[in-house]
Amino acid sequence: MRRLEFHLSKVEELYDAYCIQRRLRDGASKMVAAFNSATGSKEARESLSEANKGFRECTEHMCSLEGELESHMGEFHVKMKGLAGFARLCAGDQYEVLMRYGRQRWRLRGRVEVSNKQIWDSEEYIFLPLVTELLSIKVTELKSLANHVVVGSVSCEMLDLFCPLPQTLAVDINDLGTVKLNLEVTWRYFLFIVCVMFIQLSSALFLTLCPVFFSFRFQSV
Repeated sequence: MRRLEFHLSKVEELYDAYCIQRRLRDGASKMVAAFNSATGSKEARESLSEANKGFRECTEHMCSLEGELESHMGEFHVKMKGLAGFARLCAGDQYEVLMRYGRQRWRLRGRVEVSNKQIWDSEEYIFLPLVTELLSIKVTELKSLANHVVVGSVSCEMLDLFCPLPQTLAVDINDLGTVKLNLEVTWRYFLFIVCVMFIQLSSALFLTLCPVFFSFRFQSV
């Protein structure tokens, strides 16, 4: 419990620092706009240069804070539950689902059996949460090597997925909502913290025992 409280305070600290840098960057952005509209005097150019420098520094600091914050946000475990298309899905149809979340990608392929059962080559994937990215989903029907049909694509906000209980999602893939992608998403924060603690403990134990081990070996020789 103390470990979780520590991580919560760390996340709050990072969030507060991020908000401060965002306000500073907004102020620098307004200064850049003001100096751009000013006369081209030497003082205005120097002030514009300083404002641009401040804007870049705030942006770099925000990116650093984002990376540190993301390392405290756990994991999203996503399970593939299949496509739902009513009369749209037929036996023998093959589909490809591509999910992009920042630089993370999950590409899986599946087919519809005669019994309407769907078989997928991958059923579960772990995404690491990101601060500013959306989850992009694209579904393609694989008809032949040169004739693929894009069923639809959509972008999803991940904010509502930070929930202690598993959530079942039915994502509308096309505009009419006739094809849906069913997913089960579980946010695992506590398990992530336990793994981090185990790695830290293992590293500390290794660093402690390693000198003793080598000392014992050399004494034995």
